[in-house]
Amino acid sequence: MVGTGGPVATFSVWDYVVFAVTILGAAGIGLFQAIRGRKESSSAEFLLGGRQMTAVPVAMSLTASFMSGITVIGTPAEAYQFGAAFWIFGISYTIMSTITAEIFVPLFYRLAITSAYEYLELRFSRPIRLIGTSMYIIQTVTLSKPTKEITGLDLWGVLVATGLVCILYCSLGGLKAVIWTDVFQMGIMLAGFVAVIARGAVIRGGLGQIWEDAGQGGRLNAFDFDPNPLKRHTFWSIVIGGSIMWVSIYSINQSQVQRYISCKTLGHAKMSLYVNMVGLWVTVSLAVFSGLTMYSIYKNCDPLSNGDVTASDQLLPYLVMDILGDFPGIPGLFVAAAYSGTLSTVSSSINALVAVTVEDFIFPVWKNLTQKQISWLNMGLSIFFGGVCIGMAGVASMMGGVLQAALSIFGMISGPLLGLYLLGMLFRTSNSIGGLVGMVIGLVLTLWVGIGGQVYPPTADMTNPLPLTTAGCNNTMTQNYTTTSPWSTSASLTTPSNFRPDLADSWYSLSYVYLSLLGMLVTMVCGLLISAITGGCKQKKMNPDLFVRRSDLMCFRCTNKSEATDDKEKSLTDHHMGVHITADLDVKNTELEKSTKL
Repeated sequence: MVGTGGPVATFSVWDYVVFAVTILGAAGIGLFQAIRGRKESSSAEFLLGGRQMTAVPVAMSLTASFMSGITVIGTPAEAYQFGAAFWIFGISYTIMSTITAEIFVPLFYRLAITSAYEYLELRFSRPIRLIGTSMYIIQTVTLSKPTKEITGLDLWGVLVATGLVCILYCSLGGLKAVIWTDVFQMGIMLAGFVAVIARGAVIRGGLGQIWEDAGQGGRLNAFDFDPNPLKRHTFWSIVIGGSIMWVSIYSINQSQVQRYISCKTLGHAKMSLYVNMVGLWVTVSLAVFSGLTMYSIYKNCDPLSNGDVTASDQLLPYLVMDILGDFPGIPGLFVAAAYSGTLSTVSSSINALVAVTVEDFIFPVWKNLTQKQISWLNMGLSIFFGGVCIGMAGVASMMGGVLQAALSIFGMISGPLLGLYLLGMLFRTSNSIGGLVGMVIGLVLTLWVGIGGQVYPPTADMTNPLPLTTAGCNNTMTQNYTTTSPWSTSASLTTPSNFRPDLADSWYSLSYVYLSLLGMLVTMVCGLLISAITGGCKQKKMNPDLFVRRSDLMCFRCTNKSEATDDKEKSLTDHHMGVHITADLDVKNTELEKSTKL
């Protein structure tokens, strides 16, 4: 009987067929794009799609590449255990999309950069650019994580197979192949959520019953206005801290920047982020409601406490095999949805890692490479980084839950980097010494707090897990199990028994969504102070293209149509004629760089 515990079905032949067809379909789309563009083999075509992409496919790719891996598995489990507070991130997505579209996109698009970290050299110095690129590479490789499965599929087998598919279309088709494959995978992911919700509604007697069960179980009490920064999820922590966290992910992360600067006009680039915002709303809503559906079915028999699964990452796959196992092919669709998330994340990572490696490390050293050599270099690096991501994903599969762990790593690294970019974009007095010292201080501080929070996780009164029971279970597994998650004490690193330092219940208990905000503020404040001490106020006049303009903002463009029109025409001319204005910026900033390099 559904929802009473015990073993569930495993994959049938039809599930394998559906799964294989889905993965091969993704590979087919990527290969089609590779064959279609085989005559256009330039580096710009491979890394940026020739800067001719349109808003809608780029928007769907933006949504798929970063929401997939942490949403398909992590968010339903989050809603099941902690309630629907994650829904409030919809507000954060709105703030993030607006800030990224109105501040970062115009500046990056105006500079016509390929690597987001080119800006750091133009504004500060080459050493800072290389440090920023290295931080991105470390962050991206360590976040390559697959889903744990209980469907009977061999994890390493599927991981290698999907990884090889990624490598194939990434190395041959470049960004165009990645984007159009993401569009297909996004549809598969949404279909997986819909299948879970629809079947759950049939079992429970309608969506209204699911909503009622969630309310009775306390899962709908999402709006906690407690300003305490130590509480894991409150309205303020999600809206304020969550917004900055997602800005750091979307505005300066190469995987995202590379997509929206591939658009053929600035208007398309901005629109891609606003369409992506709607995509994020839909995705997180379906993911959270899938978690509420899971609670409605398992409200009297928690699979985690009952020992049916060993980690929160396995809750949704277990639910799928429990309620959809009698429908041949449907579990295969869900697993395809989960691994489509893995595919889109890994493929975007591969393409972005190739871009920053080529632009930031290779081109500045070897400037006379032929177009053929560059093409082979791009393909070779795609294969190399694909292999690295597969290996790291296999290691990461042995870890705990995906959601908070992934977002914590983003916060610890991206927060200080975001502070560095804002320091350069908003303050003309900041210099390379101030920027570097500020970022280092911010990074050390966030790593200290973030790692401390993993070693000494916050107590239950700060994380607020909601009650679950096994009173209705008919079958109890006899295996040894632990109910582990990144925020539970058992998931922490080994520490002396019952020992918790004073900082554990204060500093280390800071909500993970505030890590980006902490890193950003510390970097900016320290950077400004150090810059003032080291002569930042005495710098010579700098290129105005390196700073945020009032005309970049939509509100000012609407009130000053002539300036907006001129700016748009200039942007279109630059891109359609293939003008790479960073060369001009290098010339204009030569004198500045000599005076500010470390």
